[in-house]
Amino acid sequence: MKNDLFFLLDLIVQTIFDKKGFNILVMDVRGISTITDFFVIAEGNVDKHVSALGSSVQEVLKGVGERPIHTEGLGQGDWVVLDYLDIVVHFFMPGLRDRYRLEELWREGKIVDIQLKKVGI
Repeated sequence: MKNDLFFLLDLIVQTIFDKKGFNILVMDVRGISTITDFFVIAEGNVDKHVSALGSSVQEVLKGVGERPIHTEGLGQGDWVVLDYLDIVVHFFMPGLRDRYRLEELWREGKIVDIQLKKVGI
């Protein structure tokens, strides 16, 4: 990725927050996973919301020159994956996230604290 990873993580998380995504978690899995360096996991209310969150993140990152190498689930919306190599973003509908428990799969990862900007409060 040509952009700084933490800059991109901030953009991703802020976009999810601004679009009313919730239960946002960023995990640093460098040295633990060979798949990626960071996982972002979040939830949307219903399938259309989950798809919209994925599309919004894609659009924002496209604006800074980043395109995913793979996307999955945008049409269904129950579980959307955006793979940017160094960052993989997962969006779930409530309940489905609990079923797959990705956080437990990578529990040795470190939680990354991302500061959100709350506009209008």
